[in-house]
Amino acid sequence: MPSSVSTPAEPVLPWLTPGEPFPSTQSAWPAFSPAPGLLAAGGALDVVTLTAAYTHGIFPWFSADQPILWWSTAPRMVLPTADFVLSASLRKQLRRLLRQQTLELRIDSAFERVIRACAHSPRPGQSGTWITEDMIRAYVELHQAGHAHSVETWINDTLVGGLYAVSVGRMVYGESMFSNVSNASKMALAGLVAHCRAHDMPTIDCQQQTPHLASMGATPIPRSEFENLLTTLTRQTPASWRFEPANWQNVLGDSA
Repeated sequence: MPSSVSTPAEPVLPWLTPGEPFPSTQSAWPAFSPAPGLLAAGGALDVVTLTAAYTHGIFPWFSADQPILWWSTAPRMVLPTADFVLSASLRKQLRRLLRQQTLELRIDSAFERVIRACAHSPRPGQSGTWITEDMIRAYVELHQAGHAHSVETWINDTLVGGLYAVSVGRMVYGESMFSNVSNASKMALAGLVAHCRAHDMPTIDCQQQTPHLASMGATPIPRSEFENLLTTLTRQTPASWRFEPANWQNVLGDSA
């Protein structure tokens, strides 16, 4: 008789009602599934739900024609701020702009402008954006609650690039970036790292693995190791989100 061949069971996707707790991240779809890391659908994009999600390493990511989708990717790409790699060319450019006093790094002065600019800057390989109007509205509310922040590159008093991130305790989760001039988003990331180093925030979550992130010092770690980091860092007292120009020396050295 021919031997039977077993095939992996089709993964089940839980549907959440608003306010319902997330399932265990161990139930996220595995690597061989159609959508590795997919954990659940439904729920709500409110401050309580988003804060609970990030505290457990879960993040929303979906298109305008989809329901809310929640993810817990494994392995998890993280940037240890101590390992951040600043290229020689960007270091030179930052020093020149700071010396000329044309560059200013601001935090939270234009959050909605930043997230909307990010929405118009699709990720590589994507034709559209995952930052829908519902997402913008939700993250503006999260910003107003003190858990979402914009890091902004201003040159000659003009906003030219930046990023937004989520923070719970002393854990930082990078979300999206935009750049209207060369290297402006990288300057914002360097500024974020400088800020994190100044305030004992050792890890920036990057969610997805990309060669670009790896070139700047990011590395994939197992989900269990990532969640151990969250247990420690999300329970710590939140840092001040105010950028001091002296913080640049944390990435440029004393001659910044």
